[in-house]
Amino acid sequence: MDHIAPGGLPLDHVGVGTVSPSRRQFLQTTLAVAAAGALPGVAVGQAYPAKPIRLICPWPAGGATDAVMRAIAESAGKALGGSMLVENKAGASGMLGPNELVKAAPDGYTLSQLTIGVARLPHMQKMQFDPLKDFTYIACLTGYTFGIVVRSDSPIKSIKDLVEYAKANPEKFTYGTPGAGTTPHLAVEEFAAKAGIKLSHIPYKGAAEGVQAVLGGHVMSHSDSTGWAPQVDAGNLRLLATYGSKRAKRYPNVPTLNELGYETISDSPFGIGAPRGMDPALTRRLHDAFKKTLEDPAVLATFDKYDQSVIYMNTADYTKFIAEQYVKEKAVIERLGLGVKA
Repeated sequence: MDHIAPGGLPLDHVGVGTVSPSRRQFLQTTLAVAAAGALPGVAVGQAYPAKPIRLICPWPAGGATDAVMRAIAESAGKALGGSMLVENKAGASGMLGPNELVKAAPDGYTLSQLTIGVARLPHMQKMQFDPLKDFTYIACLTGYTFGIVVRSDSPIKSIKDLVEYAKANPEKFTYGTPGAGTTPHLAVEEFAAKAGIKLSHIPYKGAAEGVQAVLGGHVMSHSDSTGWAPQVDAGNLRLLATYGSKRAKRYPNVPTLNELGYETISDSPFGIGAPRGMDPALTRRLHDAFKKTLEDPAVLATFDKYDQSVIYMNTADYTKFIAEQYVKEKAVIERLGLGVKA
């Protein structure tokens, strides 16, 4: 039987004792490459991750999502045996992260938070991506608790007061959100439609900016996830209502919009995505790492701090969920008259 050298050349045909310079160089090169592939951290055959993974948080630093994403990144990085660094890209209603995925290679080094907005905003405006084709949906992890707050010295002390003021002053009641087309925006528009009132929407880049706007008196209220919670707990803001199917665990005395009779329920699961075309084995590796974060006490403590619960979906279920949500969001956008204008 022939003995085979690296590169597929039979040794007894090479004639080791009389190898030509060119063949000697070839053998040396292929042997070096084979040896390099067996070593960790070198250019050929590198184990993943061989460098820090970039996880985009499409919201500003300092908000609730930023804190949650940093906890997830630290935990997932450890699970992968590497490091995961959060990069904030705020603006465009949370779509700057998804936009980055469209331009990135599917090598596992560029990931982003994906919100329900990826299934909604394409119905409202022209986007850089097709949510059904351009992403690898790795895993869904958690979701937000939403509510509307006013300053503690506001004369608006309840949703009833808000509705009465808005009926007497059409489009004078201002509310901030983390962006047009986000769940906190559409939930208030849904509520306003059910209440028969017209409000004035002011979009911001994220929770931190929006909370400062309401504290500073630039808007009368702010609708968002619980980035407002520290200010509510400190007595600086008043929480009027939350939007879930049941009352928030931390605020059991605060009613939901639904129980007040406005038939508005908004839950917003989110997860992690990557560029399309990712190798299934790499997708599984990332999925398993992110799933493991849901067992990390530090991550779960951060969820509790911002009133988020575990909402887990694996890659297949998350992909199916987005496809189904894409259809549902189209109906909501059309009902509210917020669709793309021809």
